[in-house]
Amino acid sequence: MSRIGKKPVVIPENVEIKIEKGSFRAKGKLGELHMDFDSEAIGITEEKGRLLVRPFSGSKETRSKYGLYRSLIQNMVTGVSSGFSKSLKFVGVGYRVNLKGSDLEILVGYSNPVIFKKPEGITFEVPDNTTIKVKGIDRQLVGEVASRIRRIRPPEPYKGKGIRYVDETVRRKVGKAAVSTKA
Repeated sequence: MSRIGKKPVVIPENVEIKIEKGSFRAKGKLGELHMDFDSEAIGITEEKGRLLVRPFSGSKETRSKYGLYRSLIQNMVTGVSSGFSKSLKFVGVGYRVNLKGSDLEILVGYSNPVIFKKPEGITFEVPDNTTIKVKGIDRQLVGEVASRIRRIRPPEPYKGKGIRYVDETVRRKVGKAAVSTKA
């Protein structure tokens, strides 16, 4: 049995849960999320402000879905109640970011600025011109958008320049050693 799947999901007071045949909805102060699940493999029950996920059989496929669905439900409940965010930092001379309307204008050493369109369900905050905060209620979407921004100019190992997560450490490499010539 999954150790994660056994844990109950605690429902905050400001979150409404709706469980139907093969469908799960979570609605909170930040928005609403919906997920379809395999109702023949697992069952979701609500009791005393907690959600319990139970497998219907002991097959390998059911056991693999059991912990996954519990984690997805936990992320949905957390997302609609408090939301998720990822922070990115720009490191390099002249590397900066600006908010143009709802889109990002990213300057990272290319001849033209990169315009990054804001996806539905995501908000950007730019506290200073070298930091971005990607916020949203869907954990997967927040991580994906942050990853796509990072891919514009990933950090390079020699000088450490590029776009990185705030908590990320970049392992630096030693450059070429100078060769002395004796004639």
